[in-house]
Amino acid sequence: MSRLSILLLSLAVAGCYSYREYPVEYDYSYHGRFKRYKSFAFMENNVAEQDTSTVNNQVIKDIIKTRLQNQGYRYRTERPNLLVTYKIYYDSLNFRGYDQPDIESWVKYEREMEEYNPRKYDLRKGTLLIQLYDRKQERSIWQGYATGVYGNIYFNNERQLKIAVRSILDRYQFLAEDFMENKEFVLEEKPSAN
Repeated sequence: MSRLSILLLSLAVAGCYSYREYPVEYDYSYHGRFKRYKSFAFMENNVAEQDTSTVNNQVIKDIIKTRLQNQGYRYRTERPNLLVTYKIYYDSLNFRGYDQPDIESWVKYEREMEEYNPRKYDLRKGTLLIQLYDRKQERSIWQGYATGVYGNIYFNNERQLKIAVRSILDRYQFLAEDFMENKEFVLEEKPSAN
């Protein structure tokens, strides 16, 4: 094998690793109405804003906002269905999550009487937590967290921060309640080409 081939192969392998997603876990409330939410806003007085730089906050907010809007949720500061918050944990921490059925399976039946099976996580340095709250119910209904299990997440690296946020939001696959209706409406609203 030539030196050029080895170099190209090494670069290709290194490129694959640099784009990897972070390990993500999530859990959810059996009281969540995941098929019925239409709008979101960021929770005011977000503690995360005090803990991270302005650049980090803007990156996190922009990615969350874009992703939820792409899933059909409207950004609305007055009486939104969902409130979004996030927090960066720079140190290691013990965290309680739950062993639960896959959320897509659970949503088919929405059995609120399912049992929560607590699970402890020992999260290494560099964890990003994103939570969604049902504003009317006043409770958290979904939380996802990416952690540096294979090494620290460097939150001062904008690219790694974006990958961490996207990795978490990839686990929240629900479209807004009226997403398809709005898409059809938009299509009907376009002027004809005649």
